[in-house]
Amino acid sequence: AKVGDGIYISGTVGDAGLGLQLALKQYQGVALTDEQQAYCRARLDFPQPRLALGVALRGIATACLDVSDGLAQDLTHILEASHVGAELDLACFPLSDSLRALPTQQAWQMALNSGDDYELCFTMPDEKYIEIKNAGVPIKRIGRVVTDLGLKISYQGQVYNFDTQGYQHF
Repeated sequence: AKVGDGIYISGTVGDAGLGLQLALKQYQGVALTDEQQAYCRARLDFPQPRLALGVALRGIATACLDVSDGLAQDLTHILEASHVGAELDLACFPLSDSLRALPTQQAWQMALNSGDDYELCFTMPDEKYIEIKNAGVPIKRIGRVVTDLGLKISYQGQVYNFDTQGYQHF
C-alpha cells in the first residue's frame, strides 16, 4: 500500500460473523427477521469469491487480501507489510440490512472484527476507481493510507476506539 491510496472493500462485511453467532445460537441482540437471519447464514455457509474483481485489480491495486480473519486484523497485515498506516471512516462502511438492524456499536464491531466474509480489501490510487467500478460487485472506499503507522478509525470526525478481536490462528 502507498501513502495517499484509497482503501476499498467489496460487498459488505460482518455478515458471516453474525451468521456464525446465529448458527451457534450465541446471538443475543435485537430480533432479526427470518430473511435477515437467512441472509447472514448464507453469507457464512456459501461465501461468494470475488474472482472477477481480483482479476480486474491486477496491475491496479497496490495491495489486496480477502477478509477472512476480520477487516481490522487483515488490513493491519497490509499496513505492517507496507510500513504505513490507515484512517478509516465508519460512516463509509458498507453494511447489509441485517447489520444495520443491530445497534450501531455492535454493527461496527461485527464489521471490523468478524471473519469469513471473503470480501476483498484493497488499496489503490483513487483515480483508478473508474477502471474497476464495473467489476461485478459493489465497491466502497472506506479510508485512506497515511504515513503515521497504525489503524485509526473515526466516525463523524470523532475517534472510535475498538478492540481488535479478529480470528487468531494460534
